[in-house]
Amino acid sequence: MSHSVVLSSPAIETVHRPCNFTIAICTYNGAKRLPAVFDHLRQQLGTQGIHWEIFVIDNNSSDATADVVRQYQQDWPSEVPLRYFFEQRQGAAYARQLAMKSAQSELVGFLDDDNLPNEHWVAEAYGFGQKYPHVGAYGSQIHGQFECDLPEDFERIRSFFALTQRGEAAHVYQPRLRVLPPSAGLVVRRQAWLNNVPEQLILTGRHDEQMLTGEDLEAISHIRRGNWEIWHNPAMKVRHQIPAHRLQRSYLLPFFRGIGLSRHVTRMINMPLWQRPIMFWVYIANDLRKALHHLVIYRSLLKTHTVSACELQLYLSSLMSPFYIWGILIKRRFR
Repeated sequence: MSHSVVLSSPAIETVHRPCNFTIAICTYNGAKRLPAVFDHLRQQLGTQGIHWEIFVIDNNSSDATADVVRQYQQDWPSEVPLRYFFEQRQGAAYARQLAMKSAQSELVGFLDDDNLPNEHWVAEAYGFGQKYPHVGAYGSQIHGQFECDLPEDFERIRSFFALTQRGEAAHVYQPRLRVLPPSAGLVVRRQAWLNNVPEQLILTGRHDEQMLTGEDLEAISHIRRGNWEIWHNPAMKVRHQIPAHRLQRSYLLPFFRGIGLSRHVTRMINMPLWQRPIMFWVYIANDLRKALHHLVIYRSLLKTHTVSACELQLYLSSLMSPFYIWGILIKRRFR
């Protein structure tokens, strides 16, 4: 069962007007990271005429996240309500579902607690949604802000870190390319989500018991299957803070294991049912080929070269993904 608590800033009680843009910050133990996000949201420009609000979705934190939100609520601008929600079920998918159910606005923008939007992000996000009503979701241009030096050959794995630079022109994500924007800096049309995204996704997000990722791609894929377009909007700019520990081998290997184990879902969701049995064997063969080829090329480097070890972990976990996902589904059925 989900246990949720809502704490509102004083503005909620005194200002009664329709909201047309909601920002949902999904966080787990984000007490130290949230202040920077709040400070950037407080400095937004060009928001005249936009009635917007901010949700903090606390995904079962054990730190002082709630206290930090309460502190900011004390002197938060009255025209932008700041609300706190607690989602007991761990996993970003549950936090995003709560945000969608609780919002009243047409557009909901997602920021992680390590995302710093530039001063025009709200205005650009809202304006794009008004200009393109046929777009179900659209992502930001995301640049990395790294706390330490990058591992050797980091460019080979950069795309897995929600860093998205796809040119300076807004464009649709073509289904044939099988590429979608990450949830960081993503704006979703609420009705597109409610009409198409299942209450229970297969992938629920990383938490203490599992490192599965891809819950955002699963949700966006459902929206696309509902005949909504998915776009990239480079005018929405976000800096993604990446601390030193997330670039260490001890973090990266479980991280890539989770990406690989999730792949069966993100690969199959957009395929017709008749294609899935065929593509199952195609992916099995391809993942096995990649893993064996990688072992031959990089075998002597795997203990010292972090990026090569991450790539091998990705291939091996992708190979195991169907069986891992089937195991999860069987456990859910018999609960």
